[in-house]
Formats: sequence, structure tokens, C-alpha cells
Amino acid sequence: MKYPVYNQKGEKVEEISIPDNIFGVKMKPDLLCQAIRIYQNNKRQGTAHTKTRANVSGGGKKPWRQKGTGRARHSSIRSPIWIGGGVTFGPEKEKVYSRKLPKKMKRLAFLMVLSEKARTNSILILDKIELEQIKTKWMAQTIDNLRDKIEVFEKGSILLALDEKDDRIVRVSKNIPKVKTMEARELNSLDLLSYKYLVMPKRAIEVIKETFLQEKHGL
Repeated sequence: MKYPVYNQKGEKVEEISIPDNIFGVKMKPDLLCQAIRIYQNNKRQGTAHTKTRANVSGGGKKPWRQKGTGRARHSSIRSPIWIGGGVTFGPEKEKVYSRKLPKKMKRLAFLMVLSEKARTNSILILDKIELEQIKTKWMAQTIDNLRDKIEVFEKGSILLALDEKDDRIVRVSKNIPKVKTMEARELNSLDLLSYKYLVMPKRAIEVIKETFLQEKHGL
């Protein structure tokens, strides 16, 4: 598959062949849905917690005597039917929501989303990413220039994938709305789906290939 490469000025500089086993994987919606559900469950903190009648304070003695008052009998103010009493069948923080995502499923889900972005022209490949000024304003202006020059690169959120760690790029990008920066080797299907465009330097393709298509993964 041929894919265009641009420079930071928005000019097309070349076309490269991108591997079909990364950018041409057939979509399997059921598998992707399952993988995304596991990702979201693993991000869930599970801090919702209620107290049962065994945990709330008070209730050391019977509110009133059993008979002779004309009122309903009660054993404790901790009862769930009392205001301030315990909660019946409420959520407890001991519940674990996390699930294990098999490596093959994790990798295939990522490659499917990556392939779909390539099919819909939602990937922008640059020859390189270099900072002329270490300023957020400069990075924001560069992104605006790319949008103006490249027809398929319209308004929308951006996931910037770097071929290697660069704290300067992370620093100048973190205050730009709807822009997230991460290393290409840390990409996953949930992050890809959370952003409309994937922007990355040409070298990031090799990083993705080395990370997700190693022999030890059985591909």
C-alpha cells in the first residue's frame, strides 16, 4: 500500500510503501469490541463503596421496647430502612473489574484500528518532527499550518506518536487542546479510537513493526 509522506510545512515529499500486515488487517468488530471493553474495565478504579449495616455507626441498643409502644418493632437504627442505616446490596470497593487481555488479541485489535485509520486517511505521516522553537505556540501553529495545507487533515483530535521519547515535544504539546503525545511502542487500540487522527514520523512505522510483529509473538 502506498501512502504519502509530508514535511512540517505540509508539502508532500514522497510516497512510501506501508506493510499490509500492519496497515491492511481485516476488521473483526466482535474481537475489537471485546478488547476495548477489557481496556475500559482495566481503567476502572472501582472506588464506589457503600457500608452495610455491619459497618455503619450506632445501633448499640434497641431503639424502643419490643411491645407496648404502638409502633413497629425495630432491633437497630443500623437497619437499611432507617435514615443513616446500612445499604443493602450496594457497591463495594473489593470488587475487581480488571481482566487480562491476551497478547494476540491485544495486538490484533491494535492492528485492526491502525488499518482502519489508514483506509480512512486518518493517519498523517511526516518525514520528521523537529522543533524550531520549544514553545507551545510554535507547535500549535505548525498543526494549524498542516491542516491548511493538507486536504485530508481536517479539524479533530490528534494522537502524536513519536519514534522515541522526546520530553521537549511532550512539553510543548501537552497544553494544546485535544492533542496527546506518546511513544509509538506504547500505542494501543483504545488510544487510537479516542483520537480522530494519528500523526507520526516515518521512523515510527519501524518502531511499530519491531514492537508488534516480532517473531516471539508468533506472527
